[in-house]
Amino acid sequence: MTSRVFLLGWLLWFPVWGFAETLPRIVFDTDIAGDVDDALALAMLHALADRGECTIEAVTVSKSHPQNAPMVDAINTFYGRSGIPIGVTKGNYPKDSKYVDLAEQKDDGVLRYPHDLMSSADAPDAVDVLRQVLAEAEPNSITIIPVGLAVNIADLLESPADDISPLTGVELVRDKVKLLSIMAGAFNPVNGNTHFLEANVVNHVGSMQRFVRQWPSEVPVVWSDFNIGIRARYPRRSIANDFKYMPHHIIRESYLLFCGPDHDRPSWDLTSVLYAVRPGDGYFGLSPKGTVGVADDGFTTFTPAATGNHRYLKMNGMQAARVIEVQRALVSQPPVRHQPSGR
Repeated sequence: MTSRVFLLGWLLWFPVWGFAETLPRIVFDTDIAGDVDDALALAMLHALADRGECTIEAVTVSKSHPQNAPMVDAINTFYGRSGIPIGVTKGNYPKDSKYVDLAEQKDDGVLRYPHDLMSSADAPDAVDVLRQVLAEAEPNSITIIPVGLAVNIADLLESPADDISPLTGVELVRDKVKLLSIMAGAFNPVNGNTHFLEANVVNHVGSMQRFVRQWPSEVPVVWSDFNIGIRARYPRRSIANDFKYMPHHIIRESYLLFCGPDHDRPSWDLTSVLYAVRPGDGYFGLSPKGTVGVADDGFTTFTPAATGNHRYLKMNGMQAARVIEVQRALVSQPPVRHQPSGR
């Protein structure tokens, strides 16, 4: 009897342990200084990692703010992953922020949210971090989730062979990346506007054009456009009720600093994370295959093509309700080191 119980337990555990190498290995590329959905999305990634559904290989930052890297480091440390590599663009893409200065908040002279990086200037170049992750990865194993400007991805694609890898950026991507799940663009009218210019594109059109033009055709790209995030808003009642397991929570405080307690914030960046980690769970539909174009004013177009490697997310009302609830549950999930007793 004992041997049967042991064998049953081993078989129940084996699917998780035996296939650990198939878990999505994520690189999160964020413009965190801007909207708070970047912070929510990073929290959700950590929750999914805590559940054993993915690993976080690196976080790269696509906008220039002294506290961007410290804020990312503070969130990673809050969730018990202070060792995640962080890279920052060395270009000049400044952005004010309502909440990343939270990384400097002190209580009685001690950082409320500990971290090691004190300034974005102390972080390595984002392209070097991306090249290092890809160079060390197994073939077809990395998922990249860009949720801000495309500067880091475009610069990666244009990077030459170097001491990190004898491969160019395009060659590294072709060999090592299995999916790019990007939040950007608008492929259908937004509130009746048939020429909507989405922020992640229009704020640096050139880099988005460079990315679309040079991305290898062998690697699939899935876009979560503006319409998806505005239909799946993060509920303010979660901010009010779901984070009471500790007196200070870096995500709750970031949300309140950005938009206050009376706003349901669109979950743009979260949807790209959710699809990247759980692509087969039915939260979204997908467009046919096609190609994406980026006009000089930032307007994005999608052209169906059987040989295309781009698709975009679709979502009906029932799916939107599921997405809202699962994103709420994951974002507010206590970090492993802060789990309440009995949970």
